[in-house]
Amino acid sequence: YCDYKLTYYTPDYETKDTDILAAFRVTPQPGVPPEEAGAAVAAESSTGTWTAVWTDGLTSLDRYKGRCYDIEPVAGEENQYIAYVAYPLDLFEEGSVTNMFTSIVGNVFGFKALRALRLEDLRIPPAYSKTFQGPPHGIQVERDKLNKYGRPLLGCTIKPKLGLSAKNYGRAVYECLRGGLDFTKDDENVNSQPFMRWRDRFLFCAEALYKAQAETGEIKGHYLNATAGTCEK
Repeated sequence: YCDYKLTYYTPDYETKDTDILAAFRVTPQPGVPPEEAGAAVAAESSTGTWTAVWTDGLTSLDRYKGRCYDIEPVAGEENQYIAYVAYPLDLFEEGSVTNMFTSIVGNVFGFKALRALRLEDLRIPPAYSKTFQGPPHGIQVERDKLNKYGRPLLGCTIKPKLGLSAKNYGRAVYECLRGGLDFTKDDENVNSQPFMRWRDRFLFCAEALYKAQAETGEIKGHYLNATAGTCEK
């Protein structure tokens, strides 16, 4: 196991503002020092593998490797430690939660040097979070579209969330909007099931929305769950 500690345990490392920092709860196997276990986590979740490979010489490990920069025992727990690992920003694809979590936790939990492992905490720096585009607009644009200012927006999810026909779903939307709500929304379970296809729901919700608008003189909204397998759908 000593190879990992030599390369990936760096107690003198000063973390950078751009590093992604992870805290792992580690239980080493008998006979494995905690520093070695922490270094093994850093290695396996970044540039390391189970044996020495000649292709390591083709890259800059010092630039790309994860580093276990601190490890401390968990108070009141036997043979449990918190290993602090820093990852350089360039290890991760911009704007990809999937890539980040696959890298950090996707391959380390079955590692032989560890009896148990749990990711306890994660610090994502602004330099990485800014690469996520997020929603195309925020609360101000929503207020502009609804023409509602100076108070909270009131909305609800249509219930029962599953089992309503599209026509009855639209009726519920109308009653909510007519009764004073600013908007209604689909539950996350509602997509395009046999009892209510997406296109049918869209048409009945649009009819309900326009009817409520005409009767109240206010702009109303309904948020549809548009999850689909492809952009074309």
